[in-house]
Amino acid sequence: MEPVRLLPGFRDFYPEAFRLRRHFATIWRQVAGLHGFSEYDGPVLEALDLFRKKSGEEIERQLFAFTDKGDRAVALRPEMTPTLARMVAAKAASLRRPVKWFSIGDQFRYERQQKGRLRCFTQFNADLLGEEGPAAEVELISLLAASLRAFGLTEEDFCIRISDRTFWIHFLETRGITGETARGVLGVVDKLERESPEATRQALGAVVGEAAADPLLEAIRRLVAVRDLGELEAIAGNGVDAGALGAARERLALWAELMADLEAIGLGDFVQVDLGVVRGLAYYTGFVFEAFDRKGAFRALAGGGRYDGLVELFGGPSLPAAGFAVGDVVLEELLRERGKLPPLVEAVDVYLVVGENSRRPALEAAAALRAHGYRVEYALKAGGFGKQFKAAAQSGARLALTFGPDEIARGVCKVKDLAARTEEEVPLASVLTAVARHFQA
Repeated sequence: MEPVRLLPGFRDFYPEAFRLRRHFATIWRQVAGLHGFSEYDGPVLEALDLFRKKSGEEIERQLFAFTDKGDRAVALRPEMTPTLARMVAAKAASLRRPVKWFSIGDQFRYERQQKGRLRCFTQFNADLLGEEGPAAEVELISLLAASLRAFGLTEEDFCIRISDRTFWIHFLETRGITGETARGVLGVVDKLERESPEATRQALGAVVGEAAADPLLEAIRRLVAVRDLGELEAIAGNGVDAGALGAARERLALWAELMADLEAIGLGDFVQVDLGVVRGLAYYTGFVFEAFDRKGAFRALAGGGRYDGLVELFGGPSLPAAGFAVGDVVLEELLRERGKLPPLVEAVDVYLVVGENSRRPALEAAAALRAHGYRVEYALKAGGFGKQFKAAAQSGARLALTFGPDEIARGVCKVKDLAARTEEEVPLASVLTAVARHFQA
């Protein structure tokens, strides 16, 4: 019979791989807690309408969507933000502001597998709702940087590129481009680094018309080349519409506040102005940001931004909101390439070496030790002492406790420290005390 194979784009987590998965979650929870974020979760399966036309066409094409047995159109969640917005909208009146929540869970996207991208992946999501100023972005970027640094990454390994969809809208308004046409242009900008110049020119022409494509593309390339606020201010000064120009200058004031605050918390070397980042999801409304490795060998490590209108879209109040997500697939690849994956060994504390007719006293000791929090293993089938001591060494145990016929006859147990290579005899009634003494030393 043909074996049942793993579905493409999904992963099995054998114990070694699951230890790394658990390590990621532990780091994320620790860092989120230090920033005052509370953990939440939502269902893996949601109504299709939650994602349809909320996240944009790119996500809609990637959905694992189907009709369930109740004849409902449903989809596996491709991201967490719509679920979060739905949950906040349902209880917005009773939530303490600002809302600072994080989640760790699997997301699903039916897309072509490639380096750093699978169809099922785990994300660390963090969101802050109820703060309309750049203080929200500062807190989120602080959390994002801290989460990456907690894995041993430094400013030499990654940077966080910051952009502004609102500034882009004002920039396009000075050229008479608004509404759906402006969103179409941003879609082209989002793919600028991934598409050939010919494909970009063709896509832009389809949005704004052939006559306008070349001068607009030249202006776009100048904007995406900006790397500091001085350059951004100079470009804003070239606007032709007074209203749009004034709005652009208001955004520059927020930019200055954002960058000064990031500098104040020690992230000046980690962040960079980069208007080439616009994020593909339709709900983003203001500052957006992505984390990239400095060498450019991997796709984005993380991404996020402001989405002020989403909670209201789900029937809640008008609530400012921002957030980001970090995926585990690219992060693992980067950590492995930089030699920063830690050795994760699940060593036992105590291994019991059990002789014939000594099983019951050994089981009593195992139960007592486990009840006090020690990780204990022993051979399930009786075997020679040599084989058992070898298994004890392979287990990584610190102590080996020998329950042999001679020891049991004398009412004692041998406690061997496998690292120090010392051994002592202790009464069976004092096994727990002896083990505790070794681990307290």
